[in-house]
Amino acid sequence: CPVYIVKRDSNLSSKEEKDIEDIIKEGMYKNTGNSTSNNNYIFNGKLKKIKQFCEQQLKIYVEQVINPKEELDFYITQSWLNITKPGGFHHQHSHSNSIISGVFYISTEEDDKIIITDPNIKVKELIKFEIKEYNIWNSGIWFFPVNNSQLILFPSWLDHSVKPNEKATTDRISISFNTFVRGTFGLRNELTELIL
Repeated sequence: CPVYIVKRDSNLSSKEEKDIEDIIKEGMYKNTGNSTSNNNYIFNGKLKKIKQFCEQQLKIYVEQVINPKEELDFYITQSWLNITKPGGFHHQHSHSNSIISGVFYISTEEDDKIIITDPNIKVKELIKFEIKEYNIWNSGIWFFPVNNSQLILFPSWLDHSVKPNEKATTDRISISFNTFVRGTFGLRNELTELIL
């Protein structure tokens, strides 16, 4: 399953730091293990350069992974800020009503990582082999280290989570977003055409 990881060349600007402070001041609500911004459309008014970077990378992901024949317009729908305090976590979940999801990391610590869970693990373990060495093809879960200014894109149906980082001393801050698409899909003659 394709997981796309890229790092932005620049650190946060003072304007971006101010935008993040303002988003936090607008209010956060408590989730299980973390907090999420009350504003679930933060890219609509703030963090324009981070949004542009995410959109550029989304375009590359679509071209290289999906590789659609027709011109399609993938766009960011919801976007929100996450704060995970030391010892906090994100439960295993996926994102409904989205095609590609992304996480852009603002503030991380040395051992921070995102965990991706293979949705086919139950099928793959119907016959269980002893593994000599785990890799991305034979593992039920895979850990991806995360760093400041890094973006991860993945199919929205893919389960992901964050385990508690007991060694953390600062808040982990990230921006998550979902996407959808406009365009024409399928073929009229095969009765699969969909125009959005």
